[in-house]
Amino acid sequence: MSPSPADTRSDTPPLDEHGIRKLTHLTKLMVWGDRQPVTRTPADLGLAFEEVAFQATDGVPLRGWFIPSGLERGPAVVFVHGWLWNRAGNAAGRVPFVDRDVDFLPPTKALHDAGYSVLLFDLSNHGASGKRPPLTMGRWEARDFNGALGYLRGRPDVDPDRIGALGTSAGANTVMYAIPDGPPVKAFLAVQPTRLPVFNRNFSRDELGPLGPMAAKSTDLLYVFLRAPLPSRHNPADVAPKLGDTVVQYVQGTGDPWGRMSIVEEFSDLTPHSLGVIHFPSAGRYEGYQYVSKQADDVAAFFTAHL
Repeated sequence: MSPSPADTRSDTPPLDEHGIRKLTHLTKLMVWGDRQPVTRTPADLGLAFEEVAFQATDGVPLRGWFIPSGLERGPAVVFVHGWLWNRAGNAAGRVPFVDRDVDFLPPTKALHDAGYSVLLFDLSNHGASGKRPPLTMGRWEARDFNGALGYLRGRPDVDPDRIGALGTSAGANTVMYAIPDGPPVKAFLAVQPTRLPVFNRNFSRDELGPLGPMAAKSTDLLYVFLRAPLPSRHNPADVAPKLGDTVVQYVQGTGDPWGRMSIVEEFSDLTPHSLGVIHFPSAGRYEGYQYVSKQADDVAAFFTAHL
């Protein structure tokens, strides 16, 4: 297997922005997102794939890739990416803060080789999918995930009783918010889900200084105007007890400056069928996300055991 971007481009510098320009850019990214271009495909790892299109449960058009297992009727895993990413993961260097590459293709190949079909898709307001502004970091995006489940359940080569999910950050939040109101998900790997007010406070303090948390909190007013769920009331702990029969494995990086291990452990404690929290050694938040590419065999092993 060729090296993933997570191994070869991890030191890409952030955009050089400061002051009002940086505040304006970060606010735009938090509320309206970004559309990373798709620069690699499963074919880069020798995987055959289909370009697919389907709709969120509220009709927003979504685009993605389906990598068939080759089985007549088998299990499938859907990937749900994080904030500002796309179906392939994250390509570093497009934002005014330090991020890292996160590559979904190595775990996709590991899952395919283990006999799984895989669906990689762009959430609304990301990649090539349609618009539904503003970003709500999981609550409205749950409609995207349940649309993806509907697509998979309609395929003759997918067993509807053996569908799993892998979500990173806002993608993990998305799956948590979606499961109680959607089709069943048998197994779920939740990588660094977060409580948004805590993330926003820590992130904005790091990136904007002491007044950053005040600026982040003020975005509630914009969400009132947009008639969208308020960031200050974003709390996946509210839905964790409703994850039902889904087997959930949480993952949290030990060096995450913007999230908290205690929050993910709280989610785990509230989840009916949690396997606990994997404490993944990391030097920062994005290094924690790299669990999915650097531990691709462990990702496949989780779904083999529980799907």
